Amino acid sequence: MKFETLCLHADNNIKDEWGTLNQAICQSATFVHKGVDVDSPYSYSRLSNPTRRHLERTIASLEGGYDAYAFSSGMTAITVAMMLINPKEHVIATDDLYGGALRLFNHVNKNNGIEFDFVDTSNIDLVKEKIKPNTKLIYIETPSNPLMQVTDIKEIANLAHSIGALLYVDNTFLTPYYQNPLELGADIVLHSGTKYLGGHNDALAGFLVAKTKELAEKALFYSKTIGGQLAPFDAFLIERGIKTLPIRMDRITDNAYKLAKWLKTNNKIKKVYYAGLEDNPGYEIVKKQARGFGGMISIEVESPELAKKILKEVKIFQYAESLGGVESLITYPMLQTHADVPKEEREKIGINDRFLRISVGIENIDDLINDLKAILE
Repeated sequence: MKFETLCLHADNNIKDEWGTLNQAICQSATFVHKGVDVDSPYSYSRLSNPTRRHLERTIASLEGGYDAYAFSSGMTAITVAMMLINPKEHVIATDDLYGGALRLFNHVNKNNGIEFDFVDTSNIDLVKEKIKPNTKLIYIETPSNPLMQVTDIKEIANLAHSIGALLYVDNTFLTPYYQNPLELGADIVLHSGTKYLGGHNDALAGFLVAKTKELAEKALFYSKTIGGQLAPFDAFLIERGIKTLPIRMDRITDNAYKLAKWLKTNNKIKKVYYAGLEDNPGYEIVKKQARGFGGMISIEVESPELAKKILKEVKIFQYAESLGGVESLITYPMLQTHADVPKEEREKIGINDRFLRISVGIENIDDLINDLKAILE
């Protein structure tokens, strides 16, 4: 089946006894065993639940993985993935990461004995310089959040495997509709399902997709041990969102490209970060390893005052954290997603008081441009 069909029918081989078109919400914490010596597929919803399991099989199909696990947030998925790394082992990670991931790595994983180095993973020579005998993981976002750095997944995967390390890829920004990291050599793919997969800002979710049976079994062990699984109703909402993922992503990407091109014409916008612009350093790599550029844009405006004026005066765009929904949002990373990152580190990579991140939605592009034009011109 093609991707658009998989979004609707990936797990249609499993039907409930009522023949429901949509997967039923199984709001049960526990299940009755059929007998002492009879295997039952479900026993307790922390271990597995029919609604969640349907969603997990769908995600595994879309990403081409051996199996997938759904969690209550993207951060829970990352937490479980990092349980596969042992104390005294070394991790190389993209220096431009979602602030929550940086917080986990620097204040939890480091305290548990894992070593970290953060580099621009779009430059493989910088990655090679950080390799140590105990390097066991390379962790990337591509495009990264919020500077839209693009990493060559296949190149980094080959490097990781040559030293006996794993490669994790956060695929939230492009989704499996546009990019399939496992096919390019990644071992684990992570998603904040709250974003494009759900698509409507009404449910929190996270996913871990494992390429092999061995990694899937390890992830399942830690998943059922520490908890944090996705609730049945939220699984239903994310499943519903996935049905329209291709349509939404195509509209969002078309809007984002047009908006980015317009932003580059305004002299009050000093820099535009969008992977789909031909002058973006990672443009050719995205074309090589993905089927689309997504809906995330970051900009640097001429002054902090203008940044705040935009946040205050927009009418269609909403000043709100998060991304990937049908509504267009603007975020101030220094106060929101990256507020816990030390100022020196944040500004070193370009996240300053003039920096805004835009999540483009499905509104009419003329309305989006005019909303910003009224403030900028």
